[in-house]
Amino acid sequence: MNADRACVVLPTYDEHDNLPKIVPQILAAAPEVDVLVVDDASPDGTGEIADDLARASGRVKVLHRPHKDGLGPAYLAGFAHALAAGYGRILEMDADCSHEPSALPMLLAASREADLVLGSRYVRGGATVHWGLGRRLLSRAGSLYARLVLRVPVKDLTGGFKCFRREVLESIDLGTVTSTGYAFQIELTYRALRRGFRVVEVPITFADRRVGKSKMSRAIVFEALWKVWAIRASGGR
Repeated sequence: MNADRACVVLPTYDEHDNLPKIVPQILAAAPEVDVLVVDDASPDGTGEIADDLARASGRVKVLHRPHKDGLGPAYLAGFAHALAAGYGRILEMDADCSHEPSALPMLLAASREADLVLGSRYVRGGATVHWGLGRRLLSRAGSLYARLVLRVPVKDLTGGFKCFRREVLESIDLGTVTSTGYAFQIELTYRALRRGFRVVEVPITFADRRVGKSKMSRAIVFEALWKVWAIRASGGR
């Protein structure tokens, strides 16, 4: 195990246009970071592009999955792969260029003192761009709702730009995590808090995707609404 090495887990499904942009930016922004692309058999050829990127750089790995299975399962498969490879810090971020790779050094620096670092849109200095009023209200209300139900101080519970120290993921029984989408992000942060890990938020700017279709759906929103209560009832088990 190498505590200084970090791996960005990057789930993809139909990110043909975005993946060739985001991966080189990640590699340039943080020299200590490798990239693990987790592709769910994208029909648009994203998996083949990921393979090309891996052939071009030894810092890029690809995990091919046989079918589309949701964001949460893709992250869990990537986390397990990165843990087995011995990385000391494991990050998650979107492949659609919504998260700025230039923020990676800030997250990694904060992880020297914290167990879980959240890239937060809702702390001082954080922001969202290219969002309409409805999307802004939905996101803020979702985070506030989860915060109140779970009684935790985290301001951005639904964000997907995070850096875990490996001890956090090792302490969570990943096989029992069943949430996807927003609820997946909420559940992992809540479990870390319940286990006494230090969680900090650092400000980021989130820019909505400009290319491709959003994976947001009503099912993801509704899952988050009811799943928060199930997460609370479980006590973060």
